Amino acid sequence: MSSPVITRFAPSPTGYLHIGGARTALFNWLYSKHTGGKMLLRIEDTDRERSTEAATAAILEGLTWLGLTWDGDAISQWERAPRHREVAEELVKAGKAYYCYASPEELDAMRELARAEGRPPRYDGRWRDRDPSEAPEGVKPVIRIKAPQTGETVVLDDVQGEVRFPNKDLDDFIILRSDGAPTYMHAVVVDDHDMGVTHIIRGDDHLTNAARQTIIYQAMGWDVPKMSHIPLIHGADGAKLSKRHGALGVEAYRAMGYLPEALCNYLVRLGWSHGDDEIMTIEQMIEWFDTKDINKGASRFDFQKLEAINGHHIRASDPETLTQALIDVLPYIEGGAELQALLNDERRAQLVAAMPGLKDRAKTLVELADGAKFLFVSRPLPLDEKAASLLNEEGCAILKAVLPQLEAAEWTAEALDAVVRAHAESTGLKLGKIAQPLRAALTGRATSPGVFDVLVVLGREEALGRIQDQAV
Repeated sequence: MSSPVITRFAPSPTGYLHIGGARTALFNWLYSKHTGGKMLLRIEDTDRERSTEAATAAILEGLTWLGLTWDGDAISQWERAPRHREVAEELVKAGKAYYCYASPEELDAMRELARAEGRPPRYDGRWRDRDPSEAPEGVKPVIRIKAPQTGETVVLDDVQGEVRFPNKDLDDFIILRSDGAPTYMHAVVVDDHDMGVTHIIRGDDHLTNAARQTIIYQAMGWDVPKMSHIPLIHGADGAKLSKRHGALGVEAYRAMGYLPEALCNYLVRLGWSHGDDEIMTIEQMIEWFDTKDINKGASRFDFQKLEAINGHHIRASDPETLTQALIDVLPYIEGGAELQALLNDERRAQLVAAMPGLKDRAKTLVELADGAKFLFVSRPLPLDEKAASLLNEEGCAILKAVLPQLEAAEWTAEALDAVVRAHAESTGLKLGKIAQPLRAALTGRATSPGVFDVLVVLGREEALGRIQDQAV
């Protein structure tokens, strides 16, 4: 029986969870779910100067918001430094690594000579086979791996295929620094092995690292995990994704009003496809996702497409779920705190009732909040410019004329619709000529959900009060 799939997401806590990292986490999570395996989380915090608790918290919060859960506790790479040292010393004892006492000046001279001879700068192996008794006094050595000097190191990759690296280009790289701290290259291998990771899914900027890491695996006699190196995300102009393209933290997308499932839907389509399917649920992503379907080419980030997918997910959400999503995002969006302060059970019920009419007009939760503002305003309503122009002398006269019929009507959308249509017929006015000033009086705006839905959602007393304020 084959062992269960174990993937891992291993961010560095030097900043927020950016969108490329979120996609890597998503791919790892989906593959683990698809195969009935596990996804582990490792915080690669060995860069003590740049790693912060705040960044770690932001990464965990971003993953949680996206719904990307991990198995077990998050592991700190820095706390495992003694284990990394232990493995490096083991490699020295086994003759697979060695102490190197080359001074910074010697290393500079090696680089200069290589440049002068038109070669790439490489360590020349001068301590590879020397006897440790030749070690200079008082110099703390680094530990270097004894990399193979001939032939090739082959990385078998589910996305990139078979990638071959000439060993002459890989040199005897450092695995333990002179202060006893492990290099990233070494710590990753030890951690992945000890955590039982079977599948590594990460950006293709790690492909060269994969060759060096394979050398460490082989030196220890450990199984090399299956690799999938995914192309990076580019901006719309084809350049590597940066802040100006939208390489923001996940929390910025929350504040822009994107639903987590819509963001996951968009991200999974950046570099992976399932036929022509554009819109998919989390359950479908889990069912369909396989590393073999990841594209080799870089994908381009497109805000318009993200917005369209988000709009689709908003329209597909039921009113109760969408209301809760809107309430949850209020602390993060501009002006949301004011709306949150006005929220009570009655307003929440109104939001749920208004949601079918509101959600068809919104592509983001920010737009949804904006559309729902008419529920939160106090009388007399502030009017936007367009609404004020509709409530001119003629508009107010129309309201005054229709008000008695509304006051006498049964308070359902159908009954109110029938009353206003009958009034339009008896006065020879078009329905829109009555609906427009009604909408302006009810919402303070020229656009809103259907005017009869608005009347019902506001309730008889509030709706008639708003109309009376303008029908003077």
